[in-house]
Amino acid sequence: MIEFLKQPWHWSVAGVLIGLTVPTLLLLGNKTFGLSSNLRHICAAVIPANLDFFKYDWKKESWNLFFAGGILVGGFIGTHLLSNPNEIVVNEKTIADLKELGLTDFAGMLPSEIFDIKYLFSLKGLIFFVFGGFLVGFGTRYANGCTSGHAIMGLSNLQVPSLIATITFMAGGILMTHFGLPLIFNLLK
Repeated sequence: MIEFLKQPWHWSVAGVLIGLTVPTLLLLGNKTFGLSSNLRHICAAVIPANLDFFKYDWKKESWNLFFAGGILVGGFIGTHLLSNPNEIVVNEKTIADLKELGLTDFAGMLPSEIFDIKYLFSLKGLIFFVFGGFLVGFGTRYANGCTSGHAIMGLSNLQVPSLIATITFMAGGILMTHFGLPLIFNLLK
């Protein structure tokens, strides 16, 4: 059984399981799916602040904290107990495009030229981790939810704001991939 779990699965399996999350949550008590709200729940639980934003019954949403914890535990199990020993296959066109940007180390899924700890306190780290993290956090707050909340839960409930947010997320990702990253890497050469 373990060998079966270690084999690469078709991407559609994850898609179906994620898709089934929506009706399951609705049937289990009309709950909505999204992960960005967990930071607010954690802050409301552990920070004794007298801010209106954190004055709500976070315990009603504690199931979502367990869901996020399950993602962390599942990621750990998948990485350390069920990882595929075969080399990760990356599309040759993707490798060629990344090499044009100066990324050459493909020992894992993340290029070490960006995600190595030695770049954390460099200009590259400032751009990718600090500024990038700020943009993700700002975008999530500005859109009133994250990609999982809007694209999975909001679209399945036919919410127009979720459609707008999802289109914006996708457009931003495409623009960053094709224009932003090459610009940043050219500036950092």
